[in-house]
Amino acid sequence: MKTRILGIVVALMALWAVHGWAADEKADTAGKCPVSGKAADKDHAVDFDGGKVYFCCDNCPKEFAKDSTKYAAKAHLQMVVTGQLTQTACPFTGKPINAEQTVDVGGVKVAFCCANCKKKAAALAGDDQIKAVFTDVSKGYKLAK
Repeated sequence: MKTRILGIVVALMALWAVHGWAADEKADTAGKCPVSGKAADKDHAVDFDGGKVYFCCDNCPKEFAKDSTKYAAKAHLQMVVTGQLTQTACPFTGKPINAEQTVDVGGVKVAFCCANCKKKAAALAGDDQIKAVFTDVSKGYKLAK
């Protein structure tokens, strides 16, 4: 009896581990929901700035539609994570990037043109940093082909 219970517990733990890994893998492919911050799902998407933005559920796209500018920075970050936007220049100045002047912003390595721009980004944290770098992507990012 104890062996049977132990076998069931081991099987359940294995299923739980596989389920957790699959959820992480799904999150990696769609990024984080710009509204809730939860793992996004490609089944819940809307068009935005020439690409797709993914959400965790059916309610978040409705919230996003009410005021997309409020969520633009996190939506653009997600578009970088999902490969829809690629960096082409410094996000602050539009000048060519220096590969030695980088900062991790929201889990993405962002390059800047100079130490001053890098310092400006590094001085910020969390949502403030994401907003500064990703709200207006017109200077530093282009849609991937």
